[in-house]
Amino acid sequence: MTGKYGRSALWEHYNRTHVTGEPVTDLAGFKSSAPNFKLALWDPRPNGVRYLKALIYNLAEQLSPAAFDALRRISNRDVGDPITVRVGGETVCLDYLQAVLELEYISGHVDLDGAEVLEIGAGYGRTCHAVLSNHDIAAYHIVDLDNSLTLARAYLQAVLPEDQFAKVRFVRNEDVEEAFATARFDLCVNIDSFAEMDADTVLEYLALIDRTCRYCYVKNPVGKYLDKSLDSHSQGAELVSMALSTGLLRDVLDIHDSAEVAEHATRFVAAYRPGPRWTDVADSRARPWSYYWQALYRRDVP
Repeated sequence: MTGKYGRSALWEHYNRTHVTGEPVTDLAGFKSSAPNFKLALWDPRPNGVRYLKALIYNLAEQLSPAAFDALRRISNRDVGDPITVRVGGETVCLDYLQAVLELEYISGHVDLDGAEVLEIGAGYGRTCHAVLSNHDIAAYHIVDLDNSLTLARAYLQAVLPEDQFAKVRFVRNEDVEEAFATARFDLCVNIDSFAEMDADTVLEYLALIDRTCRYCYVKNPVGKYLDKSLDSHSQGAELVSMALSTGLLRDVLDIHDSAEVAEHATRFVAAYRPGPRWTDVADSRARPWSYYWQALYRRDVP
C-alpha cells in the first residue's frame, strides 16, 4: 500500500489489468467490458455458475410454503450431481425448482390423485419424479425417443421406490398409435419439447391429445431468438438454422422485451390449444425465463 489511503496490491493489479493505466473517458461500451466487470458486475462469461447459483437461490427463497413442501417430498434429487444451493435446509437445483413451480400450477386446476398422466418428451424424468412424489398417480406414461427413454428409465429407477417406478410406462415415439389406440388420460404434459419438433409432428401430438386427454399443460418458448451475445452460437451456424426451423412458433423476437413476449404469448396460447373443443383455463409466463410461457387447457366435450 502506498500512502495512508493507498490501494491494496489486489487493486494495484486490477488497475493495471482491468481499469487500465489510462483513466476511462470514452463511455461507449464500458459497462459491458473489463473495467465494469471489476467495478460493478461479474463478467458473465467466466462467471456462469455464479449467476446460475444466484438465480437458483433467489428463486428458492420465493417459493410458496406449499411448493417448498412439495420439493421436500421429492427424495433423491441429488442423483446425477446437479449444481445446487442450500436454502431452508434443502439442497435445491434449477430443474426441481421448475418442477415444483410447474406442479403447483397444474395441481391448482387439476386433481392429480388417481390420474392417468401422459408426458410427451420427458427428458430424464424430473417432472414424473416430482408428480409421483407428491400425488397418488394411477399411471404415468412417458413418450420419447429411444435414447431419452433409456436415460429416463435408468434415472427414475434410481430415484423412485419400486412401487412408484412400477406406475411408469415407457412408450417409444414410433409405437404411439398402437399403444394409445384406446387410451384415455386425465392430463397430458409437454415441457420444452414441442418447440424442438417438426411442426407436423407437433400437430400430430396435439391431435392425439384432442382425442385422448381431458387436460393439457404446455410450457415452451413463445418464439425464436437470434441474440448471439447469449450463447455465442457456440454449437455452430448449422444447429442455429435447425433450431430456427422447428416448432409451431418460429417468429424471431427480442426475448428480453416484455412487450414482444406478451404479444407472442397470445399466439402461443392459440397455437397449442389442442382443438376447438378446448378451453384455456390459465396461462402465464413460466419463471424464470423471460420468453417461456405456460398454458393449461381443458377439453369441454367428454
